[in-house]
Amino acid sequence: MSPEKPVPTVEELEAQERRLVFRRFTNDDAWALGSLLVELARERGAPVAVDIHRAGQQLFHAALPGSTPDNDAWIARKRRVVERYGSASYLVGSRFRAKGTTFEESSRLDADTYAAHGGSFPITVSDVGVIGSVTVSGLPQVEDHRLVVEALERFLGE
Repeated sequence: MSPEKPVPTVEELEAQERRLVFRRFTNDDAWALGSLLVELARERGAPVAVDIHRAGQQLFHAALPGSTPDNDAWIARKRRVVERYGSASYLVGSRFRAKGTTFEESSRLDADTYAAHGGSFPITVSDVGVIGSVTVSGLPQVEDHRLVVEALERFLGE
């Protein structure tokens, strides 16, 4: 068994967002990125659901064995955090924790609508900004986040 990876810091999460930027993002890119995430999840036997949205439109969705409708609800809540804050859902939650509080206590947002838990990452296009999100749900939040980051790194050739 591999040693436990340390939880990423706010600074490390912010660096991921600066680094993982697209030159463009098409419907075909959504299919390829989503398919890569499904492949990575299948290799690990991860019971996840995968979602990619751009400009309010769902471009990709897959539910792997072991995932449930609850994963889709988590995806929607995490995606709304990315849409509202323009940052990864895990980063948003980490920023609240770094201030000694939680998103749920201090954001003043409905916890049934928003979840600042790991797994949703902004799709950022250079010279444009955040245009969508890629989201995974089904693993512990830091593992959801890491799976998305790994897929983005591979997709972008990092």
